[in-house]
Amino acid sequence: MLDFDQVISAIEGAETLEALEALRIQYLGKAGEITGLMKRLGGMSPEERREMGPLFNGYQRDANAAITARKDTLETAALDARLAAETIDLSLPAPATPRGAVHPVSQVMDELAEVFADLGFAVATGPEIEDDWHNFTALNMPESHPARAMHDTFYFPDRNDDGREMLLRTHTSPVQIRSMIQQGAPIRIIAPGRVYRSDSDATHTPMFHQIEGLVIDKGIHLGHLKWTLEAFLKAFFERDDIVLRLRPSYFPFTEPSIEVDVGYSSQGGRRVVGGSGDAPGHAWMEVLGSGMVNRRVIAAGGIDPDEWQGFAFGIGVDRLAMLKYGMDDLRAFFDGDVRWLSHYGFSALDVPTLSGGVGTPA
Repeated sequence: MLDFDQVISAIEGAETLEALEALRIQYLGKAGEITGLMKRLGGMSPEERREMGPLFNGYQRDANAAITARKDTLETAALDARLAAETIDLSLPAPATPRGAVHPVSQVMDELAEVFADLGFAVATGPEIEDDWHNFTALNMPESHPARAMHDTFYFPDRNDDGREMLLRTHTSPVQIRSMIQQGAPIRIIAPGRVYRSDSDATHTPMFHQIEGLVIDKGIHLGHLKWTLEAFLKAFFERDDIVLRLRPSYFPFTEPSIEVDVGYSSQGGRRVVGGSGDAPGHAWMEVLGSGMVNRRVIAAGGIDPDEWQGFAFGIGVDRLAMLKYGMDDLRAFFDGDVRWLSHYGFSALDVPTLSGGVGTPA
């Protein structure tokens, strides 16, 4: 007959979790001694089962309780021993943790806003889903204009309540129209944001960023435009030797229209802005388009073009970032590669600022 007091004594005296597990298997496993007693109940008479059943069930219950209690005691002792043996030197530096970074486009957007704030420009925004009137017609782009073609523009299948075609804006110029209608003149704004065109290669992506500027006032002329662009580029690139070259061009929303080039040189495999493009070792590079606002555009904005004049300019933010910070492929801006971002990104706690500001006109 099983000596149950000896079983309990053995369980309570187990020194390790491994020894306790061995006792559990010995007494309560499939071939264990108490399990064997429980199996014998099936061959007993009813009278014997009434007598022995409660006894054997008590053995099983009490043995399980004793094993559970001893296991808790041994685990607590093991944890106490581990805590006593393992210590942490709080004077050591904390392990490095992953840190986020400011995307170059976000950084350049902030830099541009800082420069133009010094020049007295406010920031204006507008919807990225536009209608064709604000995106094209009001900007003096007739229905036959090639920019309206499906291969250049992302159109939506449905029209709006006014019967106008809906599209993803191809530039931020519609913000100029909306601002003129809402604010009237005088006005001095920049309109940064995302724009969309059906194009993709090393220097073009279907989605990219633009910033456009608009000034409407009395007596505005090309001299104001030239100084504004020169002051902006000198502050943004943080160089005083920026030289501009203005070339006649054509844009439907400006007349006259001007392409703006800057001088640059190649240094270490990258383009460095500065100096005249006609100097030895230098060349000219186009950086933005601009011009005097077309009379029809001013009128579309609800302003009298006989009383008010203005200038506008448009700049590709992504290309400015590539030029200033030495990047060579626009597609990498949107690949989501953390290795690229860790290299070209900026610490959120230590981003560069344009400490020089914008100079005053001579």
